[in-house]
Amino acid sequence: MINVWRSMHRELLYLLKNKWDLCLVTLAPLFIIILFSSMFYAGKAEHLPIVIIDQDHSELSRNIEKYLSHNSTIDIYTITESQDEAEKLLNQTQVWGFVFIPEGAEQRLIQAQDAQISIAYNQSYFSIGNSISSAMMVSTVQAIGDFAKNSHYANQIPYVDIDTAHVKISPLFNPNLNYELYLEPYMIPAILHLLLCCCVAFAVGQELKYGTVNHWVNGKSVFQALLGKNLLYILIFCFWTWLWMFWLVVIRGWFVTGSLWIILLGQFCLYSAYAFISSAVVLATKNLAKSFGFIAVYGGSSLSFAGVTLPLNNAPIFTKFWAHIIPYTPYAKLQTEQWVIGSPNYISLIPLFILVIYCIFYFLTSGWLLKKIVQGAAHD
Repeated sequence: MINVWRSMHRELLYLLKNKWDLCLVTLAPLFIIILFSSMFYAGKAEHLPIVIIDQDHSELSRNIEKYLSHNSTIDIYTITESQDEAEKLLNQTQVWGFVFIPEGAEQRLIQAQDAQISIAYNQSYFSIGNSISSAMMVSTVQAIGDFAKNSHYANQIPYVDIDTAHVKISPLFNPNLNYELYLEPYMIPAILHLLLCCCVAFAVGQELKYGTVNHWVNGKSVFQALLGKNLLYILIFCFWTWLWMFWLVVIRGWFVTGSLWIILLGQFCLYSAYAFISSAVVLATKNLAKSFGFIAVYGGSSLSFAGVTLPLNNAPIFTKFWAHIIPYTPYAKLQTEQWVIGSPNYISLIPLFILVIYCIFYFLTSGWLLKKIVQGAAHD
């Protein structure tokens, strides 16, 4: 254990002497945390501009306008009679959608006919498209229902109480559909582990470049030397992750519904796995450029293939295969179960066990590769 601490101390002295490397483990993680925390601070998109095309000029259209104006997700950019003008604004991306109320809509509704009210929106940005379509649809339907119940039927058939079917919809675990809870807890570890890979790869690559491998391993086993070098970076990035979690949980109020300790242990295993992967790749290729290329593909694809942004249910076989050979996938599952859902602890033991397997496998692999290099240098 003393040799591990010596190896860590040696790496710490290296960081203190090389300011650029020190910035990569201090200022860079801090910048990433501040950048993405500020990006998701609002939680969800609000005040998205839309157009109302009012060709009816009726009580119904005024009611729709009122309900749309009270929805915080959208903001009425203008009210016009021209559909061409609305489509022009939409094509110029000045607005995100429009509600079209044609002439005679109210009369058709009163006569139990299709009012022919339509909604169009920009779906090129998936998340914004979903938000604005939902907001426009809900407000328009509520306005029509309010008009039918209070303005028309109340005067026409006051003695009949018309009940409408109600379907209760309950979004679980993220009822406010907040992006700060949905994406930020996955984005920060995904980017920090990529930065960790670069730091570890560069640290190991420097030993090979300047021929200091023997000095690095001197008096220690290859596994002790490897563990000491990697452990320093793992602990540094765990510190930044836990500091960010303090901000999100304690200050922002996104409490952990499950076991905090399982999440923290999962993060430690996640960073350990990627640190040893980086070490193994550099020791195998002995080329930093090739190593960074591999890290960019292997580590950079983590968020996309973990099933966080896109489900893996109907994904092609290769996509599922790739998702199951990256450590971030079991970590994302573990974090979802313990942070968001609050699953029983034993449920998350499987992804935690998989992370531990990744750590052991890549630690042994990188240790074996380092031993070969040391033996080769001794023979030379």
